[in-house]
Amino acid sequence: MDSLTITINGKQQQVNADPNMPLLWVIRDLLGLTGTKFGCGVAQCGACTVHLNGEAVRSCVTKVSRAAGQQITTIEGLSKGNDHPLQIAWAQLDVPQCGYCQSGQLMSAAVLLRENGNPTDQDIDDAMSGNICRCGTYPRIRAAIHKAAQMQREGVKS
Repeated sequence: MDSLTITINGKQQQVNADPNMPLLWVIRDLLGLTGTKFGCGVAQCGACTVHLNGEAVRSCVTKVSRAAGQQITTIEGLSKGNDHPLQIAWAQLDVPQCGYCQSGQLMSAAVLLRENGNPTDQDIDDAMSGNICRCGTYPRIRAAIHKAAQMQREGVKS
């Protein structure tokens, strides 16, 4: 076990963990932030997506030692009051079905909208292709991303 300093959702924290422990387990089991989900464990489904220095990463295969000293954002840190345009659009369009993949979907979509404020359907499909929804809510996810992009262009800020 090593004592590692990580900054998660803007808060610096010390954790005692094996440096090879997946970041997901630190987030969920050591810090109690359960919004990030375990899906496949091999970076194929995207349920565990978080931001590491603003980039979407799969926390199930990211070693905590890689995240030490970096900025980590989980779904709990995407906005202060669940008022990110994506979160608003998700609620307005009733996107989730079972909801299991939704935090990973939102984290990937947030990176897309930061990099491309007016994505096409193809841009969305390409950016979200690594996030699997077993309920098949892809049309609602795409619609919500378009709505959130429009909200951002109109000045809705998180």
